[in-house]
Amino acid sequence: MTQDNDILSAQVLVVDDEPDHAEVMAEALRRLGHVCTIVHDLSSAQDELKHGQFDLVVTDLVMEDEADGMVVLETARKSQPNAETILVTAHGDVPTCKAALKQGAYDFIEKPLDLDVFRTLTQHAIQTVALRQQNTHLRDRLDDTYSFEGIVGSSQSIRKVVGTLRQFAPSSIPVLVTGESGTGKELVAQALHNNSPRAKQHFVPLNCAGLSESILEDELFGHVKGAFTGADRDRQGRFEYADHGTLFLDEVGDMPLIMQAKLLRVLESGEVVRLGSNEARHVDVRLISATNHDLQQMVKEGKFREDLFFRIAGVQIHLPAIRERREDIPLLARHFAQRFAAQGDKPAPEFSSDTMTLLMRYNWPGNVRQLMSVVQNMIVVADGDKLEPRHVSPQIAESSPSSGDLGADSLTGLSLDQIEKQAIRNALRLHNGNREQAAKVLGIGERTLYRKLKEYGLK
Repeated sequence: MTQDNDILSAQVLVVDDEPDHAEVMAEALRRLGHVCTIVHDLSSAQDELKHGQFDLVVTDLVMEDEADGMVVLETARKSQPNAETILVTAHGDVPTCKAALKQGAYDFIEKPLDLDVFRTLTQHAIQTVALRQQNTHLRDRLDDTYSFEGIVGSSQSIRKVVGTLRQFAPSSIPVLVTGESGTGKELVAQALHNNSPRAKQHFVPLNCAGLSESILEDELFGHVKGAFTGADRDRQGRFEYADHGTLFLDEVGDMPLIMQAKLLRVLESGEVVRLGSNEARHVDVRLISATNHDLQQMVKEGKFREDLFFRIAGVQIHLPAIRERREDIPLLARHFAQRFAAQGDKPAPEFSSDTMTLLMRYNWPGNVRQLMSVVQNMIVVADGDKLEPRHVSPQIAESSPSSGDLGADSLTGLSLDQIEKQAIRNALRLHNGNREQAAKVLGIGERTLYRKLKEYGLK
């Protein structure tokens, strides 16, 4: 639902098996600036409620079956919990409608319709929904005050991650972040640090992959002058430099076993000894570790110490691969486009629908890091105010599977028609029913939009 100059524009589903009557109701609401979808039977109503998003449902009580309207009400309550439902009924069905009020209906209105009464009733229902959304928005804004910067997404898996971060950021409990390469493990570690009491102290990252035991020991614990050839001065290790702050050990699963034992000793004692010294130095460090390995399997194979695993995994946070949260791809792509366009001091171009479809179908083996790189390249080569498929690298375009090959992810069960229909609804809602503006946002001609409005029964 959008609001412009105190005018609310809502998404309304009109269900009536009499086409002329449905048109009259839809036209009355359209004149108020609302976007109406019309269907004429229970099955179509259930399909719209399953795949669409509505603020108000107006349904005839009795259609092919006497219980159809009540089924629409029940379906709306389950699939559109934030919407309100108004029943349209003949005089003899008033007792049934009164019973429906106890089951969650907003109100009912009798036939023949008094359009002034109908518009007033629907406006009240829409204002109720708007107030509820406003309260939710205010809570979200309050939550944003304590947001975890850079973590973008609205999928259930990411909401779960953010919830865990909010819960444990203020503590000093060690955290183990798992996930494939490129999923944003260091970003999560940085967010934990930034939202903790240690935020004003150092955040010190170290990638353990490919480092020998001697180099890793020097990096972690430091050395004193003369400890080895070339040690011409004392040097702090990462533990000391992170004192009162956060140490982030990336790819901790690649740490040699001997170093695992030395790391465990420091975590148990809270003291480090520089190479070449006998003096123990106390450190207060919160440890955040990350890996793309299955550490529990490595423990079984004797490749990772079990006692160290329990020490570093006070809290475990798993970051899903981007192919497991495809609904976040548009948000991420636009986020990166805005960032890189701002760096070039130019407005962020829009993604055409075909381009976004390519991005959502690709499996992203490099995850968020790869998506960010691809969007950056697209911004560099873009020659207009819209990102088209020709701006996508051939690797992405040629590797994108068809919609039928996406597997059991967030798009399962949605046809391209259903996705397109919801995109049109959203565009019309955002521009208060202005077809010219909606067509521009969608990247299609106004005549094409008009044809699709008729095709999908949108008003």
